[in-house]
Amino acid sequence: MHVQNRAPALGPAAPAVPPPSTPPANTQLALPGGRSIADIAAVVTPSVVNVFSERQLRQPLVADPFGALFGAPHPRHALSLGSGVIVGKDGVIVTNHHVIAQAETIRVSLKNGQVLVAKLVGSDPKSDVAVLRVDAHDLPAIQIADASKIRVGDLVLAIGNPFGIGQTVTMGIISATGRANLGITAVEDFIQTDAAINPGNSGGALVDMSGRLVGLNTAIVSGSGGYQGIGFAIPSTIVVEVANQILSRGKVERGYLGIALADLPPPRAGVLVAGVATDSPGARAGLRRGDIITAINRVATPDAAHARNAIDLAGPTHVVVDVTRSGRPLVLDAALTAPPSEP
Repeated sequence: MHVQNRAPALGPAAPAVPPPSTPPANTQLALPGGRSIADIAAVVTPSVVNVFSERQLRQPLVADPFGALFGAPHPRHALSLGSGVIVGKDGVIVTNHHVIAQAETIRVSLKNGQVLVAKLVGSDPKSDVAVLRVDAHDLPAIQIADASKIRVGDLVLAIGNPFGIGQTVTMGIISATGRANLGITAVEDFIQTDAAINPGNSGGALVDMSGRLVGLNTAIVSGSGGYQGIGFAIPSTIVVEVANQILSRGKVERGYLGIALADLPPPRAGVLVAGVATDSPGARAGLRRGDIITAINRVATPDAAHARNAIDLAGPTHVVVDVTRSGRPLVLDAALTAPPSEP
């Protein structure tokens, strides 16, 4: 009997590497409205721009031994990289003062790659907020949240241009609120976050899970100059107040009460009046040394930093000051003035 050896029939060759599979929809973090973090990023990233500011260095960095032979050395330029946030459809952008300080030319790059020349409307070094305007309309302005409503533990996204590599989104949580006395700016009420923030993120957006601006990324604490999990953002409440003053007046008008403030030991709430300048707005309002200020314009002042900010940002106007004196509550009306001229 003849037996024929036949090889088994083979189907199509199996691929060496299996094709990528689509993950189930339920593997994504569920957010209000059924959106994902990718959905939030897609909405807010067009509102964040890259900011390029340039200034000419007045003196050469090193002596040029051939200057006498070939003429004066070529002018050198310093380029600063940062970020900004579109807050007005008519071309209003907010960023940090330190991003555009001493800039002679400012350009912004939109998410779609369009590059626009920006004009500096005004800048406030004390709060580190600056306002730019570009000649464009119907821009994707970001929605703005009330930063006083955020809580420690809330998820946030940080969006900016770290190290000039291009727009980047990182995620973290609100680590703390009301950070002050850090020596970063004169007006301090920072939001602390562990979302990765690096040089170039300055002026970028810190947004909540509804895609609203809660802060303007400003500074980091780092031993290396890079990300170490402690970043600070200016709350949207301060950004809006400063930006509106710059847009309406061209500058920020600050308030002056003429009192020295000191923190109370915990758990006591309020701020101690440690001194009152003679013939100052505080003295005329009836404030005395030893008074405890608990609120300004009905907003609680848990510490001296918050009280100073409330006075500073109120400008020359009337404010209501809630005081406790010898255990008795008082309500005083103070007419703030502009700060006295500094030498």
